[in-house]
Amino acid sequence: MSCGDPHDTECGEVLDHLYEFLDNEMAEGDCAKLRVHFEECSPCLEKYGLEQAIKALIKRSCGCDDTPVDLRTKVLARIDSIRAGQRAAAAAAAQGGDGPAPGHGAPATAAAE
Repeated sequence: MSCGDPHDTECGEVLDHLYEFLDNEMAEGDCAKLRVHFEECSPCLEKYGLEQAIKALIKRSCGCDDTPVDLRTKVLARIDSIRAGQRAAAAAAAQGGDGPAPGHGAPATAAAE
C-alpha cells in the first residue's frame, strides 16, 4: 500500500509496525514518525483507522471474556522456552560455540497445540 509519494518513513515500514503503534508498544520517537506519515499518507491513515476500529470492536465484544487457564499456561510455557533458548544461544555465542540463533532455540510447536 502506498500513495505513490515519497515519505521519510516508507509505507511498508509503517504497516509493519502498525500493531505496535496501536498497542502503544513503540518508543515515542518511532510513534512520532508514524504520526507524521499518517498526516502525509491517506492510504496508510485509512488502514490505521480500519485497524483501530477493528481493535475497538474486538475489545467491546470480547473484553469481558477470561483467558482460559490452559491457554495462559501454554503461552507462558512457550515464552519460558523461547527465553531459555535465547539464553543458551547467548551462552554458546559467548563461549565461541555455534548454538542456535537467538529466538530459534525452541521448536514452534507449543503455540499450535
